[in-house]
Amino acid sequence: MAALKYWLWLSQLSGVSNQVKLALLNHFNGEPDSIYHGDKAEYMLAEGMTGSAAEALENKSLSAAERVLEDCGRMGLRIMTIRDGEYPYRLRNIYNPPLLLYAQGRVPQLDNEVVIAMVGSRSLSAYGMEMGEKLAYQLASRGAVVVSGLAAGGDACAHRGALRAGGFTVAVIGGGHDIVYPSENRLLYEDIAVRGLILSEYPPGTGHKGSHFPVRNRIISGLSLATVVIEAPLSSGTLITASHALDQGRDVFAIPGRMDDWRCVGSNRLLRDGAGVVTDVWDILCHYVQQYPHKIREVRQEGARQFGGGAEVRKAPPKAKPKPEPKLPELDLSQDHGMSEDQIQVLRALQSRSMQMDDIIDQTQLPAQRVSSALTMLEIDQRVTVESGKRFCLTVTLKN
Repeated sequence: MAALKYWLWLSQLSGVSNQVKLALLNHFNGEPDSIYHGDKAEYMLAEGMTGSAAEALENKSLSAAERVLEDCGRMGLRIMTIRDGEYPYRLRNIYNPPLLLYAQGRVPQLDNEVVIAMVGSRSLSAYGMEMGEKLAYQLASRGAVVVSGLAAGGDACAHRGALRAGGFTVAVIGGGHDIVYPSENRLLYEDIAVRGLILSEYPPGTGHKGSHFPVRNRIISGLSLATVVIEAPLSSGTLITASHALDQGRDVFAIPGRMDDWRCVGSNRLLRDGAGVVTDVWDILCHYVQQYPHKIREVRQEGARQFGGGAEVRKAPPKAKPKPEPKLPELDLSQDHGMSEDQIQVLRALQSRSMQMDDIIDQTQLPAQRVSSALTMLEIDQRVTVESGKRFCLTVTLKN
């Protein structure tokens, strides 16, 4: 509890950006109490530190942190810091992850689940509402965890569909847990608190400001393997979530909408630019069934490939007979090929199998930005390519 006091002090300091707070944690070996007892000269050694941020760190008052601890105890909220084992690994490795999360409900091992984000604008069409809820129902009934933002419109229909299927859903909100926003979602909020999980990086008492929602969206996509866009106009917070997902190396899907409907212009453009087309739930789950074979249950084919009914069971397609693999060019790592040590580590990690970026980070123990940079250079040099499902694989045979 004493250590949490310093985490809360650091997380609530105004005048210090989240990136600088993360840099301070890195500089002080992940110990916020060491940061608290540090001085300006030490602070200035952290990456990205400015004079004004260092001055802000001289505010050593713990009264706000103690109030938050009391509020969390009264409300039954758990606090997960970025150093805790239950803090999701997928989220920890995005750019600018939240320093800590306030959690209400059951906290599963989300990294072991097929987590799919579903987002849509607040002004969904009747068709969008119907398809969004049905798709969320199908995802949850097949074993996926549905993540959304508990906003009106697309978020609400995603949560409702998952709960109706008896599945697990995660709501990421843009304010404190004690302030329900929008107010019409109170019953849905209460259902998720009992049957799912509500997360926020904002302490109790924080209002749901408009500026919080774009920031919140990086958590929705960061928790997930993929983000599904139900409907989105050209100017929409939903597209911000999709953009975060792409920046994080995650898959993006969209439900096709009417060409003449303004509510679908943004989502249809995502499809034009390469997002996965969703015509049934298998269009999403087929990308993850090999990675999570014990999580994804049988997939029912919908009549005429429409969301909703149908009774015919469609299982994963039978494995095709293996074709002889083409002989790949050999790359002798004992020779100087102008590669960095990071690139070599990434190549060695991919030697046994293709991997998603999170798996490469886990195996190499390199920071996400360095892995991303190494992969970019290896792709340019045509030593690595990207397969379906954002999985990286070698285009060379390594010789050690």
